[in-house]
Amino acid sequence: MQNTIYTGSGVALVTPMNADGSINYPLMADLIDRQIKGGTKGLIICGTTGEASTMSHKEHIECIRFAVEKTAKRAAVVAGTGSNDTAYMVELSVEAEKAGADMLLLMSPYYNKTSQRGLVKHFGAVADRVKIPIMLYNIVSRTGIRIELHTFKTLAEYPNITAVKESGGDVAYISTLINESGLDVYSGDDYMNVPSLALGAVGTVSVMANVIPEAASKICELCAENNVLEAGRLNQKYARFMGSEGLFMDVSPIPVKHAMRLLGIDVGSARLPLCDMEEASIEKLRAEMVKIGLL
Repeated sequence: MQNTIYTGSGVALVTPMNADGSINYPLMADLIDRQIKGGTKGLIICGTTGEASTMSHKEHIECIRFAVEKTAKRAAVVAGTGSNDTAYMVELSVEAEKAGADMLLLMSPYYNKTSQRGLVKHFGAVADRVKIPIMLYNIVSRTGIRIELHTFKTLAEYPNITAVKESGGDVAYISTLINESGLDVYSGDDYMNVPSLALGAVGTVSVMANVIPEAASKICELCAENNVLEAGRLNQKYARFMGSEGLFMDVSPIPVKHAMRLLGIDVGSARLPLCDMEEASIEKLRAEMVKIGLL
């Protein structure tokens, strides 16, 4: 593996919002400190969980710049700069590099999709323009297209394409990527963290870490110590909470923002078209949090 940016727990950080929908930067600073104190090694800024899709260009770059300054090298800052418009993705990526990001996170183009050959050209366009490492994001449920193994192998020939966040839920495919892609592999689904790490993934990109960074970090530490059985036990404690009974009972990041608000961390609501859950769902989430001792 080459130029590994972080190992262990990474958080797909939520973007806290004020009541008027603007970004709450003072609270973002607190969230960053909380994550680092909890053992988080990588901060993924402006990803799906961070609501990048509803940010203006100015907000997007300002969030990245703010995170870089606040983190002050205490953890890696991974900036989400993907788009289904290749030219805009290049522009955003160049600016994120100038803002001080340690790494870029690029998802496959969504809606318009493309061929595997198009994916090579799409991601290669950014790799040709920046020097910092790039993590590719493979998530068929959001984009409708899977990056195939042969495409990863081709893209791995770029010296600064170094990693993949895999969110397909397929253990066999994750194992194949770890063994054959030539890239660092990060688990992109909390329920897949232990099997992925046990197979050789270098770290995670976690939604759950927004709520319980210490537990997400501990799971990674236990796997690094080859104590997979204990990591599995800890993972099982939070299994329902990290799945469709908890943080994914609705479109992310709606439930995780509710969970944080239930803990007294007022990160606000998600921006439209995402909206708050109905009270019955909030109570269901609250009950799950009570079961695992969070409330």
